[in-house]
Amino acid sequence: MVQAGLDFLKKKMEEKQYEKLTAIKNDSLYAFVSEFVRICEPDRITVITDSQEDLAEIRRGALERGEEQALAISGHTIHFDGYRDQARDKENTRILLSVNIPLGSDINTMDKAEGVRDVRAILQGIMKGQTLIVRFFCLGPTQSPFSILGCQLTDSYYVAHSLDLLYRQGYEEFRRQGEGARFFRIVHSQGELENGVSKNVDRRRVYIDCEDELVYSANTQYGGNTLGLKKLSMRLAIHRASKEGWLCEHMFVMGVHGPKGRVTYFTGAFPSLCGKTSTSMMTGEKIVGDDIAYLRTIGGVMRAVNVEKGMFGIIMGINSKDDPLIWKTLHSPNEIIFSNVLVAPDRSVYWIGKDGEPPARGVNHSGEWTPGKKDAKGKAIDPSHKNARFTIDLKCLENVDPVLDSPQGVEVGGIIYGGRDSAAWPPVRQSFDWVHGIATIASALESETTAATLGKEGVPEFNPMSNMDFLGIPLSLYIRNNLDFGKQCGKPPVIFGVNYFLKDREGRFLNDKTDKGVWLKWMELRVHGDVKAIRTPVGNIPRYEDLKQIFYSLQKKTFTLEQYNQMFSLRTEAFLSKLSRILGIYEKDVADAPSELLNVLREEMERIKAARHKFGPLIAPEQFL
Repeated sequence: MVQAGLDFLKKKMEEKQYEKLTAIKNDSLYAFVSEFVRICEPDRITVITDSQEDLAEIRRGALERGEEQALAISGHTIHFDGYRDQARDKENTRILLSVNIPLGSDINTMDKAEGVRDVRAILQGIMKGQTLIVRFFCLGPTQSPFSILGCQLTDSYYVAHSLDLLYRQGYEEFRRQGEGARFFRIVHSQGELENGVSKNVDRRRVYIDCEDELVYSANTQYGGNTLGLKKLSMRLAIHRASKEGWLCEHMFVMGVHGPKGRVTYFTGAFPSLCGKTSTSMMTGEKIVGDDIAYLRTIGGVMRAVNVEKGMFGIIMGINSKDDPLIWKTLHSPNEIIFSNVLVAPDRSVYWIGKDGEPPARGVNHSGEWTPGKKDAKGKAIDPSHKNARFTIDLKCLENVDPVLDSPQGVEVGGIIYGGRDSAAWPPVRQSFDWVHGIATIASALESETTAATLGKEGVPEFNPMSNMDFLGIPLSLYIRNNLDFGKQCGKPPVIFGVNYFLKDREGRFLNDKTDKGVWLKWMELRVHGDVKAIRTPVGNIPRYEDLKQIFYSLQKKTFTLEQYNQMFSLRTEAFLSKLSRILGIYEKDVADAPSELLNVLREEMERIKAARHKFGPLIAPEQFL
């Protein structure tokens, strides 16, 4: 069977490409490539190694085929997705299951046999006239206990180029491991193109087979649907981690500087628009990763790596004042792929929220653009798409941490969960212990909708660990895995909750954008026991005198007692409302929710009720001293 596949490939491939493929001694690889060459029927197959010559072929191919276009600054290119293909396709993203495993109403599933038939019929002959590109990468640092290899087949040079910026090359690692290489498999085709973009988006499919660790993607170009090693393989990793006793999390990894040159590493999970990237990119701190982390316990210590080496970031709102580090990178001659921004006649780019006014005309995802242009439904077209992106290698950033590629990862001192909550959560608090943190902070994570995006403001969306969209296992099992994971450590990391969106009675935000730097410094000190805290029914909160000192030393800002009380008084009614809502979800909608989780949530509610009975509905921190 294997030999038949090799004989078939030898006839289909140029000799040089065949030799590069068979230099990797792995029968599973040969079977994977030969199977999808038969199905997709490409005219040509090219195998890309880790060599600079091969990587240059990818960059050159993206330009020659018009999938990217050069911009004014050296190394910068622009890619446009189709008008209907600029976000993750949740409806057509399915987890394929061979048995009926209840994953919950928020996760799309499909019978595996039916899904395989459907997507393979769509892939049949889809690459005729095109080149199939065989790519090899490593998730996490190479030669590391965290490493997972991945092989993606694609006919898009833009996708292949993006993967080069985001992931560590893995061809030599495949060769080194040989027959022992166990790898994620991804097959992608952008399908038939019209004006350079995917034409048949009505036949777009993104199917994830966690059992066979295989991702299918068809008739789409947008990175969230096509970069198979990103969120698509995240489902595969969560599934594998659940079996093996580690975690794959939707988390940044960053180093926060403490006294006397100390650096403490944090991971952090935030739903979209809750401050994840801005936290990981805080001026003065070090970034290891901004999106996905693998966590393992090694020698009784929790350690983490950045799965990626690059950033596929939302560009809307980035400006020179709030995002100086990214701003500088985006205006320097680095290798950057912009997607779905506005290109001015001078080949500069503009996006929503960029400094200055948009140009009088340009080209964007809708074609020729001028202010006031409307789509077919009469809706105004912004100069750039709200989901416009930039793709870079993290090493372009001044604040990248040298430990990025460390095989052993970094020791995790603290874990941060952040949501958008106008009414209840204080700006920062520390859980009593690991289980309390997982139950009342991580598993209770929500993000309120904003009027700008969904038309109705303040509606809380349940998103435990900021990972609901990416689970390939039941939520109850995922929470159980998190509860158990901390128990593997001699001293588990400290869990914190943050909220940058608390409001006063008049609806004004109580936090400044720069305040998150203060909360980071306080959390760093708490990890090491350098400052005391006030114990409240919902966790430990900062003392006023400590925050006052940090605000002044970090920002030369006077932090008043009135501001402190506004931010950190316990709002009992809002907290009880939130916990009641969360508890209701777990009791009614989550099959087999861990009893440990339910008990800790109920205990927290009882503590709040007792405090309300004693002190009233709004309790100042001094009442708990």
